[in-house]
Parts: sequence; structure tokens; C-alpha cells
Amino acid sequence: MHILEAVLILLGLVLISNVASHYITIVPVSLIQIVLGVGMALLFDFKIDLDTTWFLLLFIAPLLFNDGRDFPKKELWELRGPIFENAIWLVFLTTIVGGFIVNWIIPSMPLAVCFALIAILSPTDPVAVQSISKRVNLPKSILHLVSGESLINDASGLIAFKYAIVAVVTGYFSFYKAAGDFIYMSLMGLFIGWLLMQVLLWVRNKLDSIHFHDAIFSVVLQILTPFLIYVVAEDYLHASGVIAVVTAGILDHLQSKRVTGQTPEITLLTNRTWDIIVYCLNGVVFLILGIELPIAMQSVIKGNKYGTLESIGYAFLIWLMILIIRVVWILGYQSFSYYVTKRERKKPQFKIGLLAGLSGVRGAITMAGVLSVPAVIDTGAPFPDRALMLFIAAGVIVISLVAASITLPLIAPGQGTIKTRASSIKDDEPEDDNEEENEKQNSSYVSYAVAKLYMMNSAIAYLESNKTESNQRAVFDIIMDYEVAIRKQQRRFNNRPETTKNFNETIALRRVALKGQRNSIEELYQQKLIGPDAYWIATRHLNQDEYRLSQATGSKQSRIKVQHISLWTRIIHLLKFWQWNQQATQKTKDDLRLVQRVASQGAIKAINTFLNRDDINRKDFSAQNVHFLLVYYQNQVQKAKSFGDTKQEEEQYEREVLELQTQSLEAQRKAIETLIDNGHISRNMGLHLRQNVNYEETILLNEYKREND
Repeated sequence: MHILEAVLILLGLVLISNVASHYITIVPVSLIQIVLGVGMALLFDFKIDLDTTWFLLLFIAPLLFNDGRDFPKKELWELRGPIFENAIWLVFLTTIVGGFIVNWIIPSMPLAVCFALIAILSPTDPVAVQSISKRVNLPKSILHLVSGESLINDASGLIAFKYAIVAVVTGYFSFYKAAGDFIYMSLMGLFIGWLLMQVLLWVRNKLDSIHFHDAIFSVVLQILTPFLIYVVAEDYLHASGVIAVVTAGILDHLQSKRVTGQTPEITLLTNRTWDIIVYCLNGVVFLILGIELPIAMQSVIKGNKYGTLESIGYAFLIWLMILIIRVVWILGYQSFSYYVTKRERKKPQFKIGLLAGLSGVRGAITMAGVLSVPAVIDTGAPFPDRALMLFIAAGVIVISLVAASITLPLIAPGQGTIKTRASSIKDDEPEDDNEEENEKQNSSYVSYAVAKLYMMNSAIAYLESNKTESNQRAVFDIIMDYEVAIRKQQRRFNNRPETTKNFNETIALRRVALKGQRNSIEELYQQKLIGPDAYWIATRHLNQDEYRLSQATGSKQSRIKVQHISLWTRIIHLLKFWQWNQQATQKTKDDLRLVQRVASQGAIKAINTFLNRDDINRKDFSAQNVHFLLVYYQNQVQKAKSFGDTKQEEEQYEREVLELQTQSLEAQRKAIETLIDNGHISRNMGLHLRQNVNYEETILLNEYKREND
């Protein structure tokens, strides 16, 4: 299969998996992607010619660089001790202790192979960690610890794995050479990542000094950064490319303020571009894992040395052993910190250790490493138990993901709380990590959707209070956009009875409005203020609207009955409509503008007259529905008046729209402040709402600039 076709298929599967996770909320998207990958491999014999070198370069380098960019500065510094100890000492401890235990469990597996297997299983995977953390309310300290160590432990795990494999292939192992290489690769990776990032920061500042402010160039330069640094570190200096890109990402985050040319536009564009890249790469990584699983398991299933069930048992026991070592290490570290160094105020808790242990899931690094195991050793003999290594590594990856997905929601703070769409009304609602704030939000805070409705209604109130004779066309256009957005929001979150009630109210008011429009058009025609062509076209449109209403309410009336015209009349009208479209007179166009204005005014009058009747209780109708229809017809009146405006008048209108839209966004910001001050929303939600308003304003100004360049 051509690489282009494979890429398109993988990206398509990423989209499918994310749509599936929208409905299958109990399963993390990473597991869904693995299942899809397995299905593609088994059903369609879909294969990827996986090369470890390009896999690490293409996927791991940019993902780790972005994780370094996003890691919180304060937490990184506060947790530097446990992060580096877990990333280095825990990996080596797990490799040594776990290697001997695996050799005891599987005596036929050579000790060096056991060390290699555990070494590649020791590093936690940052991509998998983020996939799990999005669904579970993990404490911040645990999430930051696991995420931080996963950025660094890849280097220690890969180095230990490398020398264990060398020992198997050559039959020779030098502890001093391995230790020396580890120190060199780590320190050189750290240095080269720091140095190259400093150079790139200098380049960006130099470009700013010569007034070169190209947002696209800046984004492309930053996207290329992790690839450049990884290649230089790995291929030219034989250092750890993983540590180099993580160092560069953290440095980019820490010194972002030093880049003088980093305008808000560049920052916004960079962040959104990285979001897209990470979204695609994360999904493709787990899809590839799923595609490789059948290949990894095929040799064991077909072989006679180890049974399938026996191999599955080995995978489970090894995962359990690694989990126990990890939990014991964390509890020991907590005890040491509490009783000796006094760095911890709280006593060691088994629950915290278990959460941190289960959060250390395995993923792409493990699979990429184990697939790089050579098929033969220097003597020409097959690599010992290579098939079993692949099987166990694949099994541990799946078991760690499944175990974390099932157990973490049960034991995490806020028992059973999973961040899903089923428990929230949001698409982009911010997630409060603070438990106390969450409890407040569940009890007295308004929902995200209600806050957005309040903001949009505040903007409408501001626009209506600032409407003048000269700007009312622009005001009604903007209000109409807000009204449409409000109705979409209400339809999305209203329950079925309320949605049905709103629908019936709208249909009833639309019938009243159509009757008012028809009466106004008839009056215009009888007074000979419009010609027969305009009268026919306007009547035809009204007939179509009435037919659509009858269809929407499930009426069994035929279209002929609604329109009250014969077949021959319809044919004649169609011919006249075609003729008018081919050569419409200016008189007919002027008549139609008059019809639109007068008919819309007639609709407004009819609605108000209907609601003021003695036998009608205005309170029975939603104020929002009434307002929507009135604004719609007022908007039609203003559009009819604006037909034929000069170029200067249209430019004035565009300036009014931009100014009013900007002012309405400012009204939304004030509404957010009101909600925060009155305790209706948390500050975290307020920050997210303000961010959305800022995005809207940026998009608005960019569109205006593009249209006027």
C-alpha cells in the first residue's frame, strides 16, 4: 500500500475513533483506536512497514516537545525531585529487580532477554498518560508527577534496553561502558536541546529586530524545531534525542516571554496548529499499536514453545509485578520524604501510591522499542524468545490501559467521577481540577451553557439600547446572528417536552405572521402599489412557506390544496417566473423590495396584535421565541431599505457592523465579570469564557483585515 493511502486511512480512522468516543464515553479513545487498528490488521490485512528510527522521529519527537511546552512551570520545579528519581532510579530498579523475577517466572528465557524486556516496559508513555487523565479526576500532583517522569524516563529505559539487547546479541556486557554511555547520552541530549533552543530563540528575536513578523513562518519554524533537534542529537552526536526535544520544549515554555516578536496572533496560531498536530499524531500512534498487535502475537500463537493462555498469564503477571514495584517505590519515597527530609506534610497513603502506579501506563515507546529487537544474534542463531517478548510487551500495553481505564475512575478522588459528555453539558467547558470548586459548581454555580446564554442575551440588550436610526440595520443583523446561536444552544440542551413546546409556539406565531404578510401584500396589490409580477412572486413565496409549515406539523394537506392553484396555473406561473428571471424589470425589483418591507411590517403588527388579544395570555409564549421572530422581521425591513445603497453606504455599514460586534463582545466580557462577582460561575470557567470571547474578537478582526487588504 502506498504511504499516502495509508496516511489518509489512518487519519480517517482517527476521526472515526473520536466520533465513537463521543458516544462510548466509558472507554478511553486510545483503546478505541487500538481496537480499530487491530480490526484493520485482521479484517483487511492492513500493515505498516514500521521502522523504529522514523517512528521515534515522526511521532515521539513532536509529541514530547509539545508536552514539554505545555508542562506547568511551577509544578515542574516543585516536583523535580520525584520526577527525576522516578524517571531514572525507578527505571533502573525495575529493570534489575524485574529482570530477575521474570527469569524466575520464565526460566527458559535468558537473563539478558529478561532485562531487555523489563527495560523497555519500565518507561511510562506520555501520550497514554494524557489519554487516561482526560477522563479521570486525578489529583494534580499525581498527574504532574506521572506526566513529568514520562517525559524523561524514555531515555533511561531505552538506554537500559539497548545494552541488554547488545548483551544478548554479542554475548558481552560492560557495566562501565553502559554507565558512561548513559551519562554521555543524557547530558549531551540535555545540552544540545538547550543550545539549539537558545539558537532558535536568538533567530526569532533577530528576525523581530529587522521587523520580520510573519506568523506563518514563525509557526512553521517552531513545528520543525523538534525534528531538527532530534536529528542533530541522535544522528550526529549520538545523544538522547528524547531528552533533547523535551529539554527544548521546556526551555521554549520557560523563555517564551524573551521572544520579543511573539505577538498574540503568532501565539494563537501556534497553539491551534500544535493542537491539530497532536490530535492527529496521538490517534495515529495508538492505531499503529493496534495494527502491530496481531503481528506481535502471531508468532506465539502459531508456535509450540509457549501456549497462548500461558503467554497471556505471563503478560498479566509481569504487568502486576511492575505495578507492585512502582507502588512500593512511591510509598517508600513518600515515607522517606515524610520521616527523614520532612519535605512532605502528609503521611504516606497507599491510595496515592496506587493511583500513581496505575497511572503509569505503557504505550508507543514500549512498542517501538520491542519491535526493534533483531531477528538473529551475531552467531546467526535466532534471537532467544523474540516472539514471546513481542507478545508480552503488547499484552502489558493493553492490560495497563484497560486496568487504568477501569480502576482509576473507581479509586480517584470524587469516586466514580469520569469526565464525559454524559455528566456534563459541554463541548468545550473547562474542567476544574479543584475538588472544592467542583462541589460549588455542582451545587450553586450555573452551567456553562447557561452562562453563554446570559452572555449572548447581555450582548443583545446592549445592542438594542444603543440602536439609532442610522445603525439599526447593522444592529438587527448582529442581533439576528445572536438569536440564531441562542436557539441552537437551547435546542441542544432543552429536554424533549420543552423543545416540543418551543417548536409549537414558533409554528403558531409563524402562521400569524404569514397571515399578516398575506394581508399586507393583498392590500398593496389592490391599491395598485405593486405590479402583477411582483404580486405573483410574493404570493408564491408565501404559499411555499405555508406548505413547509404544514409539512413540519405533519399535516396531510397536499401541496395543491395549500396553494389553491390548478396545474395549468402553476405551469403558467413557472413560465412567468422563468421569464422574470431572464429579464427582470427594474419596476418589479422595486416592487419586491416594497413587498419585503411592508409584508415584514405587517408580520410584526400581526404578531403584536395576536399577543395583545384578550383571549391570549402573552405569558404562555416564550419571550425568546417572540423576540426571535420580531427581530427576524425587523431585520427583513432593514434589508429592504438598504437595497440600492451606494458603495460608500455599504462601507459605512461594514464599519458599523465591526464596531457594534466589537462592542457586543465587550458587553459579553462585562457579563462574565458579573457572573464571577455574583458567585454564579467559577473563576476557571470565567477564564475559559473570556478566552472564547477573545478568540471571536481575533477572528472578527482578521476577517475584516483580510477583506479590506
